[in-house]
Amino acid sequence: MSEEDFPQPVDGPAAAGTSVPEASGVDLARVALRAAKEQAKARGAAAQQKKQARRGGGLRSGARADGRDPMALGAAINRLITERGWETPAAVGGVMGRWPQIVGEDLAKHCVPVRFDDEPDARVLTVQCDSTAWATQLRLLAPKLVARLNEDLGHGTVRLIKVLGPGAPRRGYGPLRAPGSVGPGDTYG
Repeated sequence: MSEEDFPQPVDGPAAAGTSVPEASGVDLARVALRAAKEQAKARGAAAQQKKQARRGGGLRSGARADGRDPMALGAAINRLITERGWETPAAVGGVMGRWPQIVGEDLAKHCVPVRFDDEPDARVLTVQCDSTAWATQLRLLAPKLVARLNEDLGHGTVRLIKVLGPGAPRRGYGPLRAPGSVGPGDTYG
């Protein structure tokens, strides 16, 4: 304990609250000692900062782990995804990469996920199929596929699967075109 921790006696008129007595020699010495300690502490902190600056480093990591320590790449990416709120887009991106395992090889050969609309009121996964037969098949399997995707991604992540048929061929107007024709007679649309 230092001298500052002990209660100081108050006597005379100051105890009654009428006036403050002048500081005595002991009080002045205490005040001077306290000021000198504070100045020494400030000089020491400044010297320490200069010393670290000369060594070429600022704060250095100690024996215990903290936020400045190196971390594995996977942990750093997971931390970034969590901080930015990218959990759902990252999970859906994983689904796009694992599409054949989720829907099966046969369906994956003919149907490809194109886009995920992650607005809270939409949450629609758009899938492009290469023929109308596969598009019809996927439309019939859509409720089961939504349930399977929500098991992997979390409840309510995908609300709807929008199935697109094959893209129509480019309409080229030329001399061999039949009047009133809208395109080839193959299945699309």
